[in-house]
Amino acid sequence: MCHSDPFKRMQAVLAETQPLLAWDGGDFPSWQIRARQKLKELLGMEYLESCSLEPQILEETECPGYHKTTFRFQSEPDYLVPGCLLTPPGKGPFPLAICLQGHSTGMHISLGEPRFPGDTESIRGGRDIARQAVAEGYCALAIEQRNMGCCGGDEHGPNCYVPTMGNLLLGRTTLGERIWDVSKALDVVSLLFPQVDLERVICTGNSGGGTVTFYAACLEQRIGLAAPSCSVCTYKDSIMAMQHCVCNFIPGIRRFFEMGDLAGLIAPRPLLLLAGEKDPIFPIQGVRESFQTIQKLYQAAGKPNACAFAVGAEGHQYYPELAWKGIKMLSEEIGFSVK
Repeated sequence: MCHSDPFKRMQAVLAETQPLLAWDGGDFPSWQIRARQKLKELLGMEYLESCSLEPQILEETECPGYHKTTFRFQSEPDYLVPGCLLTPPGKGPFPLAICLQGHSTGMHISLGEPRFPGDTESIRGGRDIARQAVAEGYCALAIEQRNMGCCGGDEHGPNCYVPTMGNLLLGRTTLGERIWDVSKALDVVSLLFPQVDLERVICTGNSGGGTVTFYAACLEQRIGLAAPSCSVCTYKDSIMAMQHCVCNFIPGIRRFFEMGDLAGLIAPRPLLLLAGEKDPIFPIQGVRESFQTIQKLYQAAGKPNACAFAVGAEGHQYYPELAWKGIKMLSEEIGFSVK
């Protein structure tokens, strides 16, 4: 009888595989160039298609405490991305917070607008990040991420499996697509919204939204500060240790990097790592190990005070008080104030 365990074999291979492109103590800017190019390659960014954005403002709405603009744009040929910008009272210009929902029923969760059963409970759990951001004095940008909401999901949540696995056959990744849409959304903001100061851009999100926040900040250097929540952990302790949605997977990534190594592509721009002490799918020991790596990279970048780590007492959720306190602290570190 066969008693082989493929999971144990994978773990043995993992233990023997040292990341080929982790920073080795050499010239840091040169390493960043090489590592960023490899990450783009692994994400399949070269297979995404540029096109005219064709942005359209669809609706303007006055809401208590902010103005809401609903819009859409084309990020690839015939692929439309819905978005909303919340603008606080005043003349501006305002800093921008890109607010990315995790695996949910759609971007309306970030906006604090329940549509389906269970949404209200999700929002009460601190996931109305765009509404939090506008209360903090930011213009808050929410976009519908691929395979979620009206871009492939439904009232039960996202539908990532078939599109993601199909992408792998084409050399693309769902993470690459979501990062691409974030970058194109910033292009649209520059065209449509003069009240936004694109010299002061932050990005934050929880779970799947935190994952996109982290990788987007690695590649999109207009993101001046990143605050991923419950999403950055060693691959060995999280993504490779238990079942996760297929949209988290980047073919070949662990041959070149551990997740913490990639934070060197964000440095010296500020990075706030948020985690839950009891998070079952991004275990805290793997998060702490990642942050130790991150601290060394920020030291190499000459900005040791530009990274911070905050841990909430509970599980897999967004921690608004910790998040905005940490964002304010790191913003002040670089003179990135909210007027």
